Amino acid sequence: MKEGPAEDHNNKEKIANLLRFSCSIDDKVDQTHSLADYKGRMQEGQDKIYYVVADNHNTAKNSPHLEIFRKKGIEVLLLSERVDEWLMSHMMDFDGTQLQDVAKGALDLGEVEDESEKKVQEEKAKQFEGLVERVKALLEEQVESVRITHRLTDSPACLVVGEDDMGLQMRRIMEAAGQAMPATKPTFELNPEHPLVAKLNDEVDEARFGELTKVLFDQAQLAEGGQLEDPAAYVSRLNKLLLELSA
Repeated sequence: MKEGPAEDHNNKEKIANLLRFSCSIDDKVDQTHSLADYKGRMQEGQDKIYYVVADNHNTAKNSPHLEIFRKKGIEVLLLSERVDEWLMSHMMDFDGTQLQDVAKGALDLGEVEDESEKKVQEEKAKQFEGLVERVKALLEEQVESVRITHRLTDSPACLVVGEDDMGLQMRRIMEAAGQAMPATKPTFELNPEHPLVAKLNDEVDEARFGELTKVLFDQAQLAEGGQLEDPAAYVSRLNKLLLELSA
């Protein structure tokens, strides 16, 4: 049925009404929530239907991208079937409401956020401009850009793909099928409220700064369900930092 919106465009809306999904309102793996149900529960000022795509349900429901949405009580559809991202690329909207992948592009919650919150976010971004430049210089081969984020509440960092780029799950599926994919780089976002990011900002030892930055970057990849190019190097860096903390 999830192939319907792409295969039968004339009946796209009718099929969309029949689709069911898991949702962060209850985090259950059972797909029982319709898009109409979701729209009926949208908050005042919310103008998008939000969703997250992952390789499995646990990764989806624990995605760091959901943190700000849980804090504000905004529901997110939890998509974990192989067809889901392909489906959403053909859906675009439902009943006039745009569908938005929470792991793509800069986060904009529209009227759900008030002006005071946006002002605080701008001030935080200015406060950490120096850190952003240091991290960007260190990871220039791996990331498109680095920026301060407000989408995180508990995690120190996350990865975001471009608004028009293929999602990480679909990319992994295509690569596993032997498809040659164009090179793309994610955006690395840092949570200014997290103690590790504050510690990173204050770190004057460049070698230690580099080790901690790379650990946070690797952890962000793992949180997305990705695989590290050099797992042994990650373990070595992490063990080194743990030993220094316990000394």
